[in-house]
Amino acid sequence: MAYRRRIYFTEKQKADIWDPSQRCKHRLPGSGWERGESMRSIGQLFDRGSSSIYPLLSKTGGIRPPDRKRSRLTLTHFEREVISRGIAALRSIRSIARELCRSASTVSREVKRNGGYDQYRAVDADTQAWKRSLRPKLCKLAMHKHLQGIIANKLVIHWSPEQIAGWLKRQYPDEEHNNVSHETIYKSLFVQARGVLKEEL
Repeated sequence: MAYRRRIYFTEKQKADIWDPSQRCKHRLPGSGWERGESMRSIGQLFDRGSSSIYPLLSKTGGIRPPDRKRSRLTLTHFEREVISRGIAALRSIRSIARELCRSASTVSREVKRNGGYDQYRAVDADTQAWKRSLRPKLCKLAMHKHLQGIIANKLVIHWSPEQIAGWLKRQYPDEEHNNVSHETIYKSLFVQARGVLKEEL
């Protein structure tokens, strides 16, 4: 029995899976996930089954991820260059931090996690920071069993995710850990096979 090699989608193909309106007129016609097309029909456009499409959609709960952007709170490449030059000039962490208007602890953590005082390189540190931001993180409901139970009970009595999110905001106005967006609930339902919410939901 012949097996197909694992398929890897390009960034352009991934965009086409979400919304084919981005395709130029020479590309495959049809609809995408955001337009209500099934995973099976999307897979047919790439000569693949729905099992090849599901992993891409399930990562974000069937909701298109926003374009990746650096957080305004993270160190920039320029700031890392300043740190690197400061280290080369044998300046102290506090001195470098003052120049950047950053706390000394921020600069110290940055240096320690990227090779230490003797091996810190701005380009390598920036590349590693970008890669670390890609690591999958547990969704909020996977980490808070109590909140998980509340939402499951509301879903059983046919509350919508929007209703649940609004109720939580009113019920627990000052408790961030007991609040969740309706988008997070939808994502958790989409990937329910992973066990975040009860399967019967």
